[in-house]
Amino acid sequence: MVRWIYERIAAPVRGLHQAAYLLAALTLASQALALLRDRTFAHTFGAGQVLDLYYAAFRVPDLVFALVASLVSAYVLIPRITGMDRESTRRLLSESATFLFGVGGFICVILAIFMPQFLAFLYPNLISSSHQAEFILLARILLIQPILLGLSGILGSVTQVHRRFTLFAISPVLYNLGIILGAVVFYPLWGLSGIGFGVIIGAIAYLAVNIPVVIEAGVMPWFRFPKFKNMLPIILDSIPRSLALGMGSVTALVLTAFASRVGTGSVSVFTFASNLEAVPLSLIGASYAVAAFPALSEASGVERRGEFTGILSSSARHVILWSIVALGLIVVLRAHLVRVILGTGAFDWNATRLTAALLAILAVGLVAQGLVLLFSRALYAVRQSWRPLAYQIAGGALTVLLAVIFLSLAPTGFPLSLAAFLKVGDVPGISVLLIALAATIGQIFLALLSLWALWNVAPGLGRTLARPFVDGSIAALTGGTAAYAVLTLEGGIVPLTTLMSVFSQGFIAGLVGLLVSAATLYFVENEEFNIVVNALDKLVKTHTGRAAVLAPSAEEPSQP
Repeated sequence: MVRWIYERIAAPVRGLHQAAYLLAALTLASQALALLRDRTFAHTFGAGQVLDLYYAAFRVPDLVFALVASLVSAYVLIPRITGMDRESTRRLLSESATFLFGVGGFICVILAIFMPQFLAFLYPNLISSSHQAEFILLARILLIQPILLGLSGILGSVTQVHRRFTLFAISPVLYNLGIILGAVVFYPLWGLSGIGFGVIIGAIAYLAVNIPVVIEAGVMPWFRFPKFKNMLPIILDSIPRSLALGMGSVTALVLTAFASRVGTGSVSVFTFASNLEAVPLSLIGASYAVAAFPALSEASGVERRGEFTGILSSSARHVILWSIVALGLIVVLRAHLVRVILGTGAFDWNATRLTAALLAILAVGLVAQGLVLLFSRALYAVRQSWRPLAYQIAGGALTVLLAVIFLSLAPTGFPLSLAAFLKVGDVPGISVLLIALAATIGQIFLALLSLWALWNVAPGLGRTLARPFVDGSIAALTGGTAAYAVLTLEGGIVPLTTLMSVFSQGFIAGLVGLLVSAATLYFVENEEFNIVVNALDKLVKTHTGRAAVLAPSAEEPSQP
């Protein structure tokens, strides 16, 4: 029985759309746990100082991961181990893992020593709190996380090359379970550091899920001193991506630092809204980006550029279509989403309203963020790694510049107008809305730059993206209007005084809006909608045993 379950979970998934929607389904489970985690935090702490400290501390290991662990990430290793023999693959993975432990460990030790000074520079308001000692200890504990996640990326490259996308997608589910364990069990025992221990347990589980595939493939890494000639090409290819991720982390760190100066709870509500927006981003943009990357790597040669463009175009069209549909429903249902997921315990009504407003602003950049994830992988696949870095620098600089400009505006001018438009003009701390607006504009700018970079790599790509944008906009408008009409009708029938009434109203309105959007796409004969229906049907048949797993095509490389 156990073997049968494992074989089903570990079954390879060959089709692009089947893989994308399998990843989306499992990502939904992970995001559900992430939302449960956030609900636990909101109920226990509310949008207050303790939660601000936790989220602020998390930015430090994010930066370490971006600058160190990404030097030997799956995105660089996958194109190399695709088609490589077993012994060469094992040697490459071993040297990469040893390099990660050596360099990453050294940097983490230095950061741990100087953590008090580092946090004081970034968050002067937070470091002066009564939780200073816990804040510093938590940040030090979390420095273990980037090493574990970096090793997970190395092993995960094998999992992805073998197209074991189910196992790959289970990793974040286990990771979130670890964090929830820390919040529920360890926090009452050890305070903020207890949540940190939960994060580490989750990271260990994230790593462990890849081990069976690596062992089965016979490429389990061992300690091997990295040779300069082997690591140099990887590092040279990785540096642009590592610095690009670093720029994204630096931008997030700066925005968090800005939010910490706006007022107590601003870091929390900004992070909560970002986490909520990350759900559709993970389900749509990230799922297609992960599923498409191995295929893009295989078709990256000049002689297969037409196939490369077709894969990229197909993925981008789906990202655009479904992201726009999601945007329409999020804007209409934002208050219900926040009230159901976070509106409990210490999370008060003002925090709920402000988080909902932030969610609406961040969701506007949903299409852009999804395309950035996909387009950056396309550029990595064709070995144009420096372009995403240049664009990340430009996008990050614009974001920070806009945030500085917006925050310097008179509070009675544009900031108050934006808050009034989003119906939070009477809520304290509305300046955090300007930080979200800067982030969204920066993402849109970055997506446009990335599309321009692919002009010669994937000729004609831009022309193929107009139709899903138009179809998605029409579907979002009709679906959003239907959802709003249902909300209006239900508002006069059932008072929103309980969690169940809020959930029921939002669920019914969202379901109606989704059905109307689907009907709209059907009537306009949208190609992507029909592809999704067929892909889901094949996926269900494959993983219920009603159809055989697709055999690899002649073009697919042998696996290590």
